[in-house]
Amino acid sequence: MPRASHRLLNPRWIVTALVILLLAGVCVELGRWQLHRLDERKVRNGVTRTNLAAPAAPLADIVGPQRVVGDQHDWRTAVVTGRYDATKQVVIRYRNVQDRPGFEIVTPLILADGTGILVDRGFLARQGAELAPLSVPAAPSGEVTVTGRLRRSEQGGHTSGGKPTDGTARLINGPEFSSALGLSLYDGYLTVDRQQPVADPAFGGFPGPEIDDGPHFFYALQWFFFALLAIGGLVYFSRQDVQGDKPKEGLAPGGAAGEPDPEPVPAGSADRGLRTDRGHPDGGPGLD
Repeated sequence: MPRASHRLLNPRWIVTALVILLLAGVCVELGRWQLHRLDERKVRNGVTRTNLAAPAAPLADIVGPQRVVGDQHDWRTAVVTGRYDATKQVVIRYRNVQDRPGFEIVTPLILADGTGILVDRGFLARQGAELAPLSVPAAPSGEVTVTGRLRRSEQGGHTSGGKPTDGTARLINGPEFSSALGLSLYDGYLTVDRQQPVADPAFGGFPGPEIDDGPHFFYALQWFFFALLAIGGLVYFSRQDVQGDKPKEGLAPGGAAGEPDPEPVPAGSADRGLRTDRGHPDGGPGLD
């Protein structure tokens, strides 16, 4: 077996090659996952555009008897009439709107059938280092009609911030609020666009959704590049090992590279150069 092949079949080299191939495969899968997320985002953006363009409709007509705001309802404009239950109002902490930190005020709106929906009445910018807003505008008393955008319940993964504690929470989650407040609430919430009676001007509004493809395509390119880099490195170092076992061109045994061996001198050959007791060998003075 050639020495180069023997080196490439070294167990340590085989393990290294397998690890590199595994990493390249992981990078390819991560790139495909980013492309899959891009496809999902494009579908979601299409639904969002359709919902933003749809006319306002009663809440029950949009959501139906399941009372769950799903992906197909997100950002749809709904109209709902009821009475605010200010005694169960919740301050949402650690919010940020257009790079301004602050709070959002969520108040349950109780409908005629006894069910309720959480209404995000607006944003209050933080004035200093306070952990709670200095003052919260009072909710209107009596019957209120709210026109706003439907949003899905916020999910925090393993973060336990959706259940109100001492009147505050980090996430707006219908089922979590329902169990904590003792109300039968929709799974989802509503942000205020218009309200009758009008909302307090101290509240700030909310920006619309970001409808773009996001960074997923470029992330996918990065992962595919890492995979190519890993494969290219494996091929390069494999070639280096193979070439390292070949003798260099022009390198003769016992000599420097590119220098031929000196011609052998025949045994018994006489010195044909000048000598002190002889003249030039062309027949001039001093020849024997």
